[in-house]
Amino acid sequence: MNGFKIKVKCYSGYRGEETPQSIFLDDKEIKVKKVLEMWLAPTHRYFKILGSDEEIYIIRYDEEKSIWELTFYKKND
Repeated sequence: MNGFKIKVKCYSGYRGEETPQSIFLDDKEIKVKKVLEMWLAPTHRYFKILGSDEEIYIIRYDEEKSIWELTFYKKND
């Protein structure tokens, strides 16, 4: 799945690294209930999150383009 652009509200920690607090899909705000995993790639930072809607998302930050993208979504059954 190629990512599509999303809006993300972040918290900047003491080291200046941003951690997502909410994601916005269309006009719907989904709060980050928990960051399940995070990892780095050469040009991206990835976050696997549990949303306030109890769904799983993987979002990434493209450091070269300064954009957030949704790369994975899983509806909990």
